[in-house]
Amino acid sequence: MTKSIAKMIDHTLLKAEATKDQIEKICAEAKEYNFASVCVNPTWVKLSSELLAGTEVKVCTVIGFPLGASTPETKAFETKNAIENGATEVDMVINVGALKGGDIELVERDIRAVVDAAKGKALTKIIIETCLLSEEEKIQVCEISVKAGADFVKTSTGFSTGGATVEDIALMRKTVGPEIGVKASGGVRSAEDAAKMIKAGATRIGASSGAAIVNGLTSDSDY
Repeated sequence: MTKSIAKMIDHTLLKAEATKDQIEKICAEAKEYNFASVCVNPTWVKLSSELLAGTEVKVCTVIGFPLGASTPETKAFETKNAIENGATEVDMVINVGALKGGDIELVERDIRAVVDAAKGKALTKIIIETCLLSEEEKIQVCEISVKAGADFVKTSTGFSTGGATVEDIALMRKTVGPEIGVKASGGVRSAEDAAKMIKAGATRIGASSGAAIVNGLTSDSDY
């Protein structure tokens, strides 16, 4: 099971203090284990793309991260810039405040800005930050993400008050249906954790503990 999980893992390093050496290390690990992607901050996309050239490992980055409070225009520019630097997957944070305040038009426009900027060039994953939302809001933003043409919905940044839960993954999968990807991120630290998320409906796992997961170990990492 652990080897099959490897192709579902976005091997992640998003800490502000991440260094070039650490990025080089996760790219080497991603090649070794044949992970789905590395997920890095935009400043490291070009380096990661160079390091992973000629491999099956994708380069994923984050947009509007971690708060989601930048404008749709800024997120669109950030997306285009990341793609120019070699990103083939982008994980964008929704405007959580707009959703909580009932400004659904802005939430949809925000998501569409990134989806449109990435169309035909990169997969889009919409980070809804489940720990800050009610069940109704989770359903609502998943429905908006599908309507906007996103490829995935994703639970968490890993930098807020909580990460992925089995219950949220099941709810998201039920809401988006079978055609859209669901990514569990934040707090997935072991093969057992990953297996539970996959059973609940996750098709991608975001974790800094990728190596531990595929080796049947448990990591103490937060993300």
